[in-house]
Amino acid sequence: MAFTLELWQKAIDFKLPATDGKEYSLSDFEKFKYLVIFFTCNHCPYVIGSDEITRLTVEKYSKKGVGFAAINSNSENTYPEDSFPNMVERMKQYNFPWVYLYDKPQKIAEAYGALRTPHFYVFDEQRKLVYTGRGVDNPRNVSKMTVNDLDSALEELTSGKPVSIPVTNPIGCNIKWEGKDAHWMPPDACDLV
Repeated sequence: MAFTLELWQKAIDFKLPATDGKEYSLSDFEKFKYLVIFFTCNHCPYVIGSDEITRLTVEKYSKKGVGFAAINSNSENTYPEDSFPNMVERMKQYNFPWVYLYDKPQKIAEAYGALRTPHFYVFDEQRKLVYTGRGVDNPRNVSKMTVNDLDSALEELTSGKPVSIPVTNPIGCNIKWEGKDAHWMPPDACDLV
């Protein structure tokens, strides 16, 4: 299971419920020239710390033909805060400018090889992967951020340039897998919070 989608692989389709009451698959994002799929959740301090930077990035690049789909694949049994009702409440509270999808069976996180929250995947016009990894270099405390890798990748992509740094290490909490045998990543700082 220790696999993550590799550069130039095609986006994997999904059919997931969203906090807006609709169900979405890849085809629902066809109107966008480019697509960012990112794995996130409600509770992770790395997500919470960088949500407003992600918001600014989404607002900037939505105007340049980029669609954004956030997916929460965390087990609500491990972190009840990551349940679907709490996702709905979080979107009501913060009004984030992305579609927030729920991967309760964790099949999409497994298919993409999502490692952490947040973990970003950027796809080109053919829905081939051109960037994967972190959003910023200090997601827990963006006041100490020096690099916004997601912004850099999207700036190059939307300008017709190749992405110069296509792979970075996602920084954040491990995906919270269901079941005692499913934790294939070592414990991290999120588990200690």
